[in-house]
Amino acid sequence: MSAKFNQLLSYLRFYLSFLLILTITFLLNFSYTPRAIATVDEYVSRYLQVREPVTIPYNIQGETKEFSGEDISQGKVLFEKNCLNCHVGGQTVPNPYVSLSLDDLKGATPDRSNITNLVAYMRHPVTYDGSEDTFWCREVPASWMSASQIENLAAFVIRAAEKSPGWGSTDPRF
Repeated sequence: MSAKFNQLLSYLRFYLSFLLILTITFLLNFSYTPRAIATVDEYVSRYLQVREPVTIPYNIQGETKEFSGEDISQGKVLFEKNCLNCHVGGQTVPNPYVSLSLDDLKGATPDRSNITNLVAYMRHPVTYDGSEDTFWCREVPASWMSASQIENLAAFVIRAAEKSPGWGSTDPRF
């Protein structure tokens, strides 16, 4: 009886070990999602076409900066939390004549179609012609958003203006 019991115990250990290895293999292969894939927003990937780092104009001197899908996704979240009430779809509710379209960003004084100037505008909002302070857009101090956060927010706005159909458009089809 002890030989049969030992043989049964040996089979049981084998099957339990096999099940344990199978479970670990399943968990590693099917439930692990790399961070890079998990944190890129579907809108950012699909409509803004950010599947790998993209280059965004950084300043008026022509320098550029790369932003990852994660960076632009973080910018989208910040936009949704802080800007969406007045800028639905890139429009500007308080002033519908000036949107966040690429043409309107470029037409501002100074040109806001680069990270540096758009961040400067968000830190200290001025009128479209740059002649005076404005209270239509709230100021975003460094104590509220870090430099990297506000740059990611600006990168989202610029990328949306470049790629998203209808962003900032007054066309009723969008």
